[in-house]
Amino acid sequence: MAATAAHAQVAPPPELQAAVQAVQRADEADADQYAPEPLSVARQALAQAQAAQAGRDKKLALDLALRAAADADLARARSEEATANAQVQQRRAEIADLQRTLGMEGGR
Repeated sequence: MAATAAHAQVAPPPELQAAVQAVQRADEADADQYAPEPLSVARQALAQAQAAQAGRDKKLALDLALRAAADADLARARSEEATANAQVQQRRAEIADLQRTLGMEGGR
């Protein structure tokens, strides 16, 4: 029973775990390339949340973890938007190339 109580004290709260996962998802979405500012803010808030949790300031840890998760989600969304916009531009360029090719063949 004492081992279970000790483990419960070590386990981070769900909000902190969610913030860690949100930052990981932003990293996986290449947010460091497409949305570096909100990702940096998320990482800083996460580090502060972890420090607050280690210092047993649960309220501050919770607040910072929620902020970190929100900033990481923003970074991921901006990164996904930038990736989608780049894909759209690429498709438009391909369409324009095809239209030029077809136009040239039609003029022959």
